[in-house]
Amino acid sequence: MARGAPLEPERADRLRTAVRELGSAVIAYSGGVDSALVAAVAQRELGDRALAVTGVSPSVASGEVEAAMALAARIGIRHETVPTSEFENPAYRANPVNRCFYCKDELYGRLSALARERGYACVVDGSNADDGATPLDVRPGRGAAVELGVRSPLAESGMTKLDVRALAHEFGLPVWDKPATPCLSSRVPHGTAIEVDDLRRIDLAERYLRASGFSVVRVRHFGKTARVEVPLEDLDRLRARSANVERALRDAGYARVEIDPRGYRTGSLNEKP
Repeated sequence: MARGAPLEPERADRLRTAVRELGSAVIAYSGGVDSALVAAVAQRELGDRALAVTGVSPSVASGEVEAAMALAARIGIRHETVPTSEFENPAYRANPVNRCFYCKDELYGRLSALARERGYACVVDGSNADDGATPLDVRPGRGAAVELGVRSPLAESGMTKLDVRALAHEFGLPVWDKPATPCLSSRVPHGTAIEVDDLRRIDLAERYLRASGFSVVRVRHFGKTARVEVPLEDLDRLRARSANVERALRDAGYARVEIDPRGYRTGSLNEKP
């Protein structure tokens, strides 16, 4: 993945200042490039007054928590995990269009309680200035962040996704070019109830495809049908392996496998039919 345009030094300086002025913070840390950069800056500016916390639930893809733990150790920031219970909320499992609100409300609620108990000044997340910039990039979870007073130093500093990747590269973070890895529930169309077994099926299918060399992939879940999205430049390679892909995804529990000819799109399940 190309780094894109050089980072504007003023934005990086604003980010460092914004984090330093927090005084202390709990970071909602997934191990993706955005939250990893916030954690790295917090470690440099706040030291032991910063704590990275990763939520653990069935909607997190296999290996993501372990990878986040390893990266936190590399960054040198204090790190903990906390189980979240969004699956106990019927509103979340019903999978409405604002499903992400219930997930983030659960996570940020737990982190806010932790911050209060331990005397941290605030909770921060990894939202950047580009998040929600397109009509299909719907982020109901931002509502939960606003309600609970969660700060977003990247967005507040004007850091775009390209800025984030550039500064993460400068910091030597190995995830600087890591593709986005939203929760597994985002593969299920709104209005279709979310079941843990379905998420395990999605996870298994995507793990196979990533192991086959498709670093950016989504398996959209339509009951017994899996609709596979990869970037347009990878479509021919996927089609050439379609027999193996279909066999593997049938083993994962799907009766039918489709390759989406439109390729991977962020928020494709938000598209109108």
